[in-house]
Amino acid sequence: MPLLAIIAVTASCGNNKEKSGDEQTGSSANPFTEASKLAYQTPAFDQIKDDDFQPALEQGMKIQLEEMQKIADNPDAPTFENTLVAMEKSGQMLTRTNNVFSALTSGNTNPKLQKVQEEIAPKQAAHQDAIYLNSKLFKRVQAIYDKREQLKLDPESKRLVEFYEQQFELAGAKLSDADKTKLKKLNEEEASLSTKFSNLLLAANKAGGILFSDKAELAGLSSGELDAAAQDAKANKQEGKWLISLQNTTQQPVLRSLTNRATREKIFKASWNRTEKQDANDTRSTIVRIAKIRADKAKLLGFPDYASWKLQDQMAKTPAAVDAFFAQLVPAATAKAKAEAADIQAQADLEKGGFKIQPWDWDYYAEKVRKQKYDLDENQVKPYFELNKVLEKGVFYAANLLYGITFTERHDLPVYQKDVRVFEVFDKDKTTIGLFYCDYFKRDNKSGGAWMSNFVGQSKLLGTKPVIYNVCNFTKPAEGQPALISFSDVTTMFHEFGHGLHGLFANQQYPAISGTNVARDFVEFPSQFNEHWALNPQVFKNYAVHYKTGELMPQVLVDKIKKAATFNQGYNLTEILAAASLDLAWHKIPASAPLQNTDEFEKASLHQLKLDLTEVPPRYRTSYFSHIWGGGYGAGYYAYLWTEMLDDDAYSWFEENGGLNRVNGQRFRDMILSKGNTEDYGKLFREFRGHDPKIGPMEKNRGLTTK
Repeated sequence: MPLLAIIAVTASCGNNKEKSGDEQTGSSANPFTEASKLAYQTPAFDQIKDDDFQPALEQGMKIQLEEMQKIADNPDAPTFENTLVAMEKSGQMLTRTNNVFSALTSGNTNPKLQKVQEEIAPKQAAHQDAIYLNSKLFKRVQAIYDKREQLKLDPESKRLVEFYEQQFELAGAKLSDADKTKLKKLNEEEASLSTKFSNLLLAANKAGGILFSDKAELAGLSSGELDAAAQDAKANKQEGKWLISLQNTTQQPVLRSLTNRATREKIFKASWNRTEKQDANDTRSTIVRIAKIRADKAKLLGFPDYASWKLQDQMAKTPAAVDAFFAQLVPAATAKAKAEAADIQAQADLEKGGFKIQPWDWDYYAEKVRKQKYDLDENQVKPYFELNKVLEKGVFYAANLLYGITFTERHDLPVYQKDVRVFEVFDKDKTTIGLFYCDYFKRDNKSGGAWMSNFVGQSKLLGTKPVIYNVCNFTKPAEGQPALISFSDVTTMFHEFGHGLHGLFANQQYPAISGTNVARDFVEFPSQFNEHWALNPQVFKNYAVHYKTGELMPQVLVDKIKKAATFNQGYNLTEILAAASLDLAWHKIPASAPLQNTDEFEKASLHQLKLDLTEVPPRYRTSYFSHIWGGGYGAGYYAYLWTEMLDDDAYSWFEENGGLNRVNGQRFRDMILSKGNTEDYGKLFREFRGHDPKIGPMEKNRGLTTK
């Protein structure tokens, strides 16, 4: 887990001895002064105003620093209780505020919140440094760490000791005072620039939308897609036109349907160049500086590069381990992509296209090849995937079959946007687990992609249960129309709810190591594992129902989806490998290297790694790679593929042991989903699977091998 996230988690701890609201803020009006009185302490969104955030964040930081300094200055000898437990109980107000602030700035932002975000980011970085670079505090943590074997701690408490000692070291606690000062400046600048990058990208995505006046240019789109585009245009005061908004990936969903090649090229290039127009939203100079800061930080901390520093607390441990992992995948992935390109070129030639396939042609002709090879049309399957049915009869149903949990929608709790839904989650014995919020539709004030996080974290120490949310970016239908989604979107819903289960089943004493507060290359394991249930026959037939007729999807169509599961996997895997390799390349730059030209560095890196296939661009280009420059995944995007290896191998255990049933689900819950960061990740996996992770099931699932 990235240091920023770790410190935010540490700040999520409550303290029953907090000052009163009047003492903290001078007024009891701020809703973050005290824990929400609503169920599970869920945020009272109807009482929260944009003006509340900055004073609450600043006051929350002030209170936590006082709490931490009190721990550091304690004249009593350091003990587990008076140091680490006390740290875990600190910062309640800060985390209450930050959890909501983070949700809104990513999911429902506005200029006022963005301004606060830019102002507060360097202050938060300084706050984190004030804790983790506090020599007196670290001395106490280290004293406990040195005698941990003699303290006879329970396993989770011992893990907490080791966790904190490592995080202090990673943060630079052992540096000289002079180097700590340098590090603090670098951290503050990086925090400011990462926030700036995120806001530039959001603005670039919004400005990059393509407006069409002639409906004929959008030939191939369904009536529902056209209505949604017209609705988006109207919302942007362009009534009578059609607006195609950009999602954060390189390829855009509409490219698979558009028959007009010039339109496809226009949309692709708008996506590819969205942040490289030499305008106010150009991100390249910001990125180059972030990369340099990270390299300088690594050198200061005694590492050859940022990736080497960052991976120490991950499952992979070293960049070399990731390189070796990629080396097993790149040849097979690119070979399959080239074979797919030949099929796609043949299809274009058959239609007398008279051109060499380009990236903007791939999805369109791939869809034709898919239809030809598997007789599968995306528009045939969408009527069977109505969003609410997928959620309640698919995602929730699978969770019930595996884990016995049930869901009841609540309409009495306020939400931050009218499309958000809230469900209370109950365990198999009818006891309450927590709350689940879902926010599925795309908005121009929402970051791209899909994610999960907590409004409230789980902790036995603090007596809190989890309040989880999932966010996606599906196209909102026109008024009165059903939300019909693709099977890819279905998979995304199962994926994000897999994260949700990881958070909901958290069962830890200490908040810092609870739930999804695990390494980047482990956190995607539960989410990707949960994707497998989307095609499980028992689950599938429960949700894949025609929205008009109520009829089950015909078996012949189900078989086509399954047969097509490995179609285009060469492309899909290569675009992800390209992005992940770019991430690692940027973060293996030593501090001694000169500033890079983003485009030249990107081209050279992909060429060196043999991932420079003209027809297969990276899933994210450097200049709009939000995961690594603004989302905490720097030197960590490989985690998606690494955890895919884990999830496919784990799923193979289910296949060998009876598949989807309550006994197997309980075993996975007990051994993986409920463990948080309480044990070594390799040990957790080995105890569940019976061996270290093997890449074979992943290669088979991707269609790279039949073994």
